[in-house]
Amino acid sequence: MSTARAERLVNLVLALLSTRQYLTAERIRGIVPGYADAASDEAYFRMFERDKTELRELGIPLETGRNSAFDGIDGYRIARRDYELGEIDLAPDEATAVGLAVRLWDSPELTGEAQGALVKLRAAGVEVDDHAPTVVEPRVRAESAFGPLLAAVQAGQAVRFEYRRSGSAERKIRTLEPWGVVSWRARWYVVGHDRDRGASRCFRLSRVTGKVEPVGKPGVVERPEGVNLLQMVSASSSEDPSAATTASVWVADGRAAGVRRRGRVVGRSDAGGEEGDLVEIELYYPESAADWLTAHGPDVLVLEPEVLAKSVFSRLEAIAHSGGAR
Repeated sequence: MSTARAERLVNLVLALLSTRQYLTAERIRGIVPGYADAASDEAYFRMFERDKTELRELGIPLETGRNSAFDGIDGYRIARRDYELGEIDLAPDEATAVGLAVRLWDSPELTGEAQGALVKLRAAGVEVDDHAPTVVEPRVRAESAFGPLLAAVQAGQAVRFEYRRSGSAERKIRTLEPWGVVSWRARWYVVGHDRDRGASRCFRLSRVTGKVEPVGKPGVVERPEGVNLLQMVSASSSEDPSAATTASVWVADGRAAGVRRRGRVVGRSDAGGEEGDLVEIELYYPESAADWLTAHGPDVLVLEPEVLAKSVFSRLEAIAHSGGAR
């Protein structure tokens, strides 16, 4: 979000909190800094609609109503009783659970939001233990495309990215008007209007390669009324969990015991002059296994299928470019 827009939203909240009356859109335009810069009435109302949507998505209770029966236009306000944070009373085990939940996020965007929630709780007097020990600690990861796509959704801006279809190593450029980013069965998807195909489409973020580039001006893309993004993603999912894919990997001698347990040794080979075993593994979700195999570094080399080999290679390449940080 730009600094100018953030300031405008703060000013809008302050204006709507400071009055008990409903303020019309025209009245808001005159008193809230930032709206006077709109080039036209139409541009202002588009800006105001986006800001109202943003406030509601942030959980701010924006009320719509009229001050009297004689008013012909709806106005807006924020009731302090609904906006102000009530007393927070978490039991020690609940506060510990919050701390553990914060540690699940493994992406800059979501980690920042989770840490912000901790700051707010501590400011309210709740002592949250975010260093509690845990035996099993899964990670909720977001792909690198998550941040740019979410920003494009919030800005109402089209994007262009390189995309690899399921079961294929071929990559194609897609231009999308994004409506939202959702999670379905532990995977992230972006849903929107595909300009190249002239229809709505869902794209899995793990198959987006390279950078996500913004296209055109912000504020152009609007999500259609009544669209259920999660329903679209679930309906478009064509994966058959009963169909397994056989992956062939090379495993260095004495390494990657977990990979060996999951598969069966079918031969011997060498890679880069180092001896190892050829192992076949049955995978129901080959792309989901890419992270697992990547974690073994040079001890495991994916030979087939090609799409899995390229997925692992892309992840290793990203780690190398980031200096090894992950």
